[in-house]
Amino acid sequence: MKALIQRVSTANVEVDNNCVGSIEYGILAYVGLGHDDNLQSTQRMIDKILTYRIFENDSDPAKRGKLDQNVQQVGGGLLLIPQFTLMAKTDKGRRPDFGGAMAPDSAQALFADMIVYAKSQYPKIASGQFGADMQVTSINDGPLNFLLEII
Repeated sequence: MKALIQRVSTANVEVDNNCVGSIEYGILAYVGLGHDDNLQSTQRMIDKILTYRIFENDSDPAKRGKLDQNVQQVGGGLLLIPQFTLMAKTDKGRRPDFGGAMAPDSAQALFADMIVYAKSQYPKIASGQFGADMQVTSINDGPLNFLLEII
């Protein structure tokens, strides 16, 4: 499983010109599920994202400029977007190989379970719609982007 996380000032996702998820300050996370992923790996990824320290501590002048707070500590939101293309193999040729991505039916069910778990851990969760043509808009803050992997 991979997640590309971005610290954002704001982010939203639309499907058919309707907003299906939005956050203000927080993390936009694109999530790719692989063949070996399961409920436990998605829970570990959510736990990692929610506790990953990519926010500055503005309240402590001694720590100003240091990334020592997580999204929960700053009261930010988390927008989860299913993104099978993160699982693409790109080391050969000029066309991505998506064979590493989980089959759509299984991935849809697992992504839904991932959202349920995320909401049980933190209230400020929003998500995209699996399998839809999504239009994601965000304003990167920093920009700060990190690729997280759970093996």
